[in-house]
Amino acid sequence: MSQSHHQEKHYIERLGWLRASVLGANDGIISVTSLVTGMAATGVTTQVLLITCLAGWISGAISMAAGEYVSVKSQEDIEESDLAMERHELHKNPEMELKELTNIYIHRGLDAALAHEVAVKLTEHNALEAHARDEIGINAQTAAKPVQAAFSSAISFSLGALLPTLSILLIPHQWLSLGIIVVGVIALATLGAISSYLAGTSLMKGALRISLWGMLAMIVTSWIGSLFNVTI
Repeated sequence: MSQSHHQEKHYIERLGWLRASVLGANDGIISVTSLVTGMAATGVTTQVLLITCLAGWISGAISMAAGEYVSVKSQEDIEESDLAMERHELHKNPEMELKELTNIYIHRGLDAALAHEVAVKLTEHNALEAHARDEIGINAQTAAKPVQAAFSSAISFSLGALLPTLSILLIPHQWLSLGIIVVGVIALATLGAISSYLAGTSLMKGALRISLWGMLAMIVTSWIGSLFNVTI
């Protein structure tokens, strides 16, 4: 007799790495492409553009990794402090903590007797885990992972910055300014569609909202760069 297994994969499980990856790739494409677009508009040589692009790539990847690590590490520190506090209270006032957990389940719709029974069972199984999840809101899917976030941001930023680098190397100089923008917009639209697909939302909306912001950044930096025309 066959036994069916029903296991759902929820999108929230992707929250940690997806947020950092999308942010990193988006920043890599927009910031480096905008930087190069602005420089290209000044009329500098392809060699200068390539050096500028590489400098933006390296500094941006390190900055993204450091920023994500510090930000998510702060979140992790707060979670650890809350867990330490909860662990202390469970040891000092177990009855009060059981009552607190019971009230949480009552407010979620269970009757008092069932709420107490559930609270007792979960406390016997793993009291700290139950309070972390249902009182504080910490669980395995959304818990802070600073190293993962930093690594995801650095890698995704580098992948985003790779596109303007390849554009400089492959597109003829006379078409470079326009070519970099076109490649950047296509990359952003693709990124927006992919991130929306992974998040289970509209691909069109995801592509539009990210590409429009990127186009604005590129147009503004290109205009600013054109004000400082360089005679070669």
